[in-house]
Amino acid sequence: MSRISSTTTLIIIDMQKGMAMPAAGPRNNPQAEANIAKLLTAWRAGGAPIVHVRHMSRTPGSPFWPGQAGAEFQEALQPLAGEHVVEKNVPDAFTHTGLERWLHVRGITDLVIAGVSTNNSVEATARSAGNLGFRTTVVADACFAFDKVDYAGTPRTAAEVHAMSLANLDGEYARVVTIEEVLDKL
Repeated sequence: MSRISSTTTLIIIDMQKGMAMPAAGPRNNPQAEANIAKLLTAWRAGGAPIVHVRHMSRTPGSPFWPGQAGAEFQEALQPLAGEHVVEKNVPDAFTHTGLERWLHVRGITDLVIAGVSTNNSVEATARSAGNLGFRTTVVADACFAFDKVDYAGTPRTAAEVHAMSLANLDGEYARVVTIEEVLDKL
């Protein structure tokens, strides 16, 4: 495996214990965590920068409220010492977090995004990244969404929500690829 460019950062969004709780609801891509772990392993082996994003809710009683078990990172995806952690309380990892500055100070130009949920924090972060001029890649099978009722009241499966969100991003804000495409280029 070749070395990953120091200007390419892996951003893992909201892979917290609360996302695996049954209350989160039905989801797609059951292999997403394993795929994120593969990306994390590759980035660590390549010595490239990694950012872990954690949602900290402002809603008392939320599984993501500070101090709740749901706010903690999933065991298999824990940050290591030296890996940057961003705490956010809105879907977009750039809003009020200093993430843009952290990336610019390090000369980072390319972002590879994985995590949850595709139609919320992943999409919001990828849109901002694209708008800010970062070359942004979203790894489709290293993200997942949950079932959701659309604005017209029609129930949508997690796979439908995920696919629509990726369609919103692809070509305009980001490039949407599979994990194989990312790992093949390393």
